[in-house]
Amino acid sequence: MNFNDLIISDINKPVATFVMAHGAGAPMDHPWMERMATLLEGHSIEVVRFEFPYMVDRRLNGNKRPPNTAKVLQETWLEVLSLLSDRKRIFIGGKSMGGRMASLIADSVSSPGLICLGFPFHAPGKDVGQRIEHLADLSTKTLILQGTRDTMGNYDDVKEYILSSSIEMSWLEDGDHGLKPRVKSGYTLEKHLEEAARRISAFILGEID
Repeated sequence: MNFNDLIISDINKPVATFVMAHGAGAPMDHPWMERMATLLEGHSIEVVRFEFPYMVDRRLNGNKRPPNTAKVLQETWLEVLSLLSDRKRIFIGGKSMGGRMASLIADSVSSPGLICLGFPFHAPGKDVGQRIEHLADLSTKTLILQGTRDTMGNYDDVKEYILSSSIEMSWLEDGDHGLKPRVKSGYTLEKHLEEAARRISAFILGEID
């Protein structure tokens, strides 16, 4: 991987950088990722996006292979951060799997903050198993934005989990795993994404003041 493989916001004097990794099934330029990046850029946050090796292969060769091993995914995260060594105040995280992999390296890279959008606490219909054990001892300040009816961790489920005091759960009413609410809720995906960007901005500013 090299610098040209990244998508980086064009912002003068950003308040901070947020490296936002994609989820398991969608690339870094998926419309959801594009919209979230644009909204964050509106808060003067530089957003950096990248792709894990399996997604690069899918883009180049059309091979719909599953995600790489956790080891490879974490190594990719570290490789990306090494490319950004000139940046100060680098927050890490991302959508679903991308955010979970960031949570596994967060304490080792001394980031000022971890930001996860739709954390996959468990596979739909499955138990958490060992997937969230590390969250009980996480020391990095963390913001998790989660829809209240997320099939990978809804409000009723998550409130029973043992999570570190460094983790702030931020709920978006009736949102699913992509934060999308049902029409009957009276909310919209756009409004939820705007609110997510606002909460992320407040979290970042609070951690760099």
